[in-house]
Amino acid sequence: MKELKDSEINPLASLDNWEDDVLTRYPDPESIATTRSTEEYRQYDDPARDTVREFYKLNHTYQTYEFVQEKRKDFLAFSREEKTIWEAFDFLNQLVDDSDPDTDLDQFQHLLQTSEAIRADGHPDWMVLTGLMHDMGKVLCLFGEPQWAVVGDTFPVGCAFSDKIVYSEFFALNPDSNNPKYNTKLGIYEEGCGLRNVTMSWGHDEYVYQMMKDYLPEPALYMLRYHSFYSWHREGEYGYLLDDHDREMLKWVKLFNPYDLYSKSPVAPNWEEIKGYYHELIAKYLPEKLKF
Repeated sequence: MKELKDSEINPLASLDNWEDDVLTRYPDPESIATTRSTEEYRQYDDPARDTVREFYKLNHTYQTYEFVQEKRKDFLAFSREEKTIWEAFDFLNQLVDDSDPDTDLDQFQHLLQTSEAIRADGHPDWMVLTGLMHDMGKVLCLFGEPQWAVVGDTFPVGCAFSDKIVYSEFFALNPDSNNPKYNTKLGIYEEGCGLRNVTMSWGHDEYVYQMMKDYLPEPALYMLRYHSFYSWHREGEYGYLLDDHDREMLKWVKLFNPYDLYSKSPVAPNWEEIKGYYHELIAKYLPEKLKF
């Protein structure tokens, strides 16, 4: 594999450029947005779109089955650091995004806006906590991971890539596309095997799922693990890998997605008014410290 320049490793100006592009590609007519119309979100000039294309070129070239297995072995040992939940949020806030056109708030404020939107609609408290934790996996960037291995639409590896995945033409550069073990419809899987038996591309979704899998209920875990799997929950692809449990859980993933995409607002939640609720919520479900 050739050595990449920093601009090639991280072609996006910010992590949130991918999320901004997602809303353009997958608009939701029943938005959670309250201060602006959905059309006012995610506004970028054409050059930014070029960076998104370059991002996906890297993502689709290097997200091979072997690459994912290496990352899982490395990061899912959770042997790097141990932090309290609040220390973890401070850590995540090192990823403040100054170029996001939708908000100049830090990562924690975005997570609070997501969770507060969920809470305002009367959903269960575990779903509120899911909103608060859903982007915690982006700390991977602080461990030296390139953007294309942290964010981006996720997809199964180990079988043929769907042409409904964004910028699917770039999979022609992926070695797995020429590997007969991986380039058939089912690849290494069996029909109806269930997503729990399918290896997904590497990124913050899988990382935070693995971090939270012992603490949250099943619908929450599906929200965390598959919220970037747009070719499934928006395009209806990979039905041949699903089992009945996946089909039942799909409604939860669909329910969560708009809260993530449309909850940004220039007004930060009043932390002094709500911190008691969140301290109690975290103590109810999570241990004092998390491993990273």
